This record gives sequence, C-alpha cells and structure tokens, in this order.
Amino acid sequence: MYKIIFALFASALLLAACAPPEDESAPALDSLESAVSYMVAYENIKNLGDSGFELDQAAFKAGAAAAFGGQESAIGEERAEQVMQEFQERMREQAMAEREQAETENLAASTAFLEANSTAEGVEVTDSGLQYRVLEEGSGAKPTTDSRVRVHYEGRLINGEVFDSSRQRGTPAEFGVTQVIAGWTEGLQLMAEGARYEFFIPSDLAYGPGGPPGIGPNQALIFDVELLDVDVSDDEPEAEEEGEE
Repeated sequence: MYKIIFALFASALLLAACAPPEDESAPALDSLESAVSYMVAYENIKNLGDSGFELDQAAFKAGAAAAFGGQESAIGEERAEQVMQEFQERMREQAMAEREQAETENLAASTAFLEANSTAEGVEVTDSGLQYRVLEEGSGAKPTTDSRVRVHYEGRLINGEVFDSSRQRGTPAEFGVTQVIAGWTEGLQLMAEGARYEFFIPSDLAYGPGGPPGIGPNQALIFDVELLDVDVSDDEPEAEEEGEE
C-alpha cells in the first residue's frame, strides 16, 4: 500500500515539475492526458501536504529535472530502499498516533453525549447501557436470536452526520439478528414487527476502537430503525396453542 502511495506521490511531483513558468499561460486541460496529469499532480501533492509531510522544494526540482533530462538518480538503489522504509515507518507512526488521539477524543465525546442523553424525554436505558426511544410501537411478532429481519434504518454519528441509510438507498436491509453489532441485536429484540425505535448505542456495543472509515474508533452511534418484517427461522419449533394435547 505504502509503495503505491509513494509511487503516486513521486509521479505527482514529476508531473508538477512540468508546469509552465508563471509568465506562460496555464494549460487548457482539454485532453485526457492533460486532465489526468493535472489531477494526479494536484490530488496527490495536496494529500501529501495535508498529511503533514513537508517537501524539500529544491530537492524536488533537482530530482524532477534529472528524471526528465534522462540522468541517473543521485540516490542509489540501496539508499532509495532505505528512504522507502523510513517513509513507510513515518506514515505508520503518524497513522497510529492519529488513531490513538481519535480513540481518546471520541470516547470522551461519546461518554458525555450518552450521559446527557440518558435523561432525555422518552429515553430508556437497559442493563447493558443501550439507550432507546420508542417512536412508534408495533403489534406484530418480536424477533429472537434465531430470526431474520427486514428493516429500514438510518445511522448517524453523535454530531448528526449520516453515515449509512437504507432509506436513502430506497431498499430495506435484511439480515439475521445476531449478524449485526451487539446494540442492534439487543435493540431489535425489544421491538415488535411494525415498530420504529431510535437506538443510542455505546461504542462497546457498536464497533469499539475498531470503527471503520466513515465512523472511526470509539464512536457512540444513533440509529433510527423501523422493523418491517420478522421471519423466524424454520429451525425454531412452533408454539403449541393453549390447551392443545
């Protein structure tokens, strides 16, 4: 992965070196080649700058000039490998530091949010720490751990940002009750078919420190969930009617 990133950065730097002097007109960017060249240069150099990695412009210009002039690299193959290793290690260390900082900040923000939310009107709190609010009660069957359900939902971060929504896609989601995060597994079993609840899920009942991109580590999550259908597994025995022998 890092070799690919480094190669893209290198390509971007070389392409950027071809930019016309300030007294010349900017390229029209009306061909595929010119547009791709500009995009690769702009996006990758911008990403490198955003990462906090500072370019040595004199060294950059010298390397670009040597490459386009057909000269040998001033950095030998052995040294180039060392540079690559150092670059990769720095990027790894930086990513780890940023992740650790996000874990601490998100956990503190999530804890504060849930503490305040626990006393909000209509919010119930279970023994596990799951918080929920009934938006509309249902009258159908209740799911069990053996059930497969069909739902519409919208997931938000505590800052209100929507990160996933079956409603926006226009297609309900179907899954087994135990195939989702723990907060969902518990919350779904509180609902009856046709109900609509709002879940406020602590990070330890969601993704914890392993939160994926778009969510992040130690995030409390908010879900608006509508239970459309409950399809109990065929393996579950049918309940006997009262009085049946």
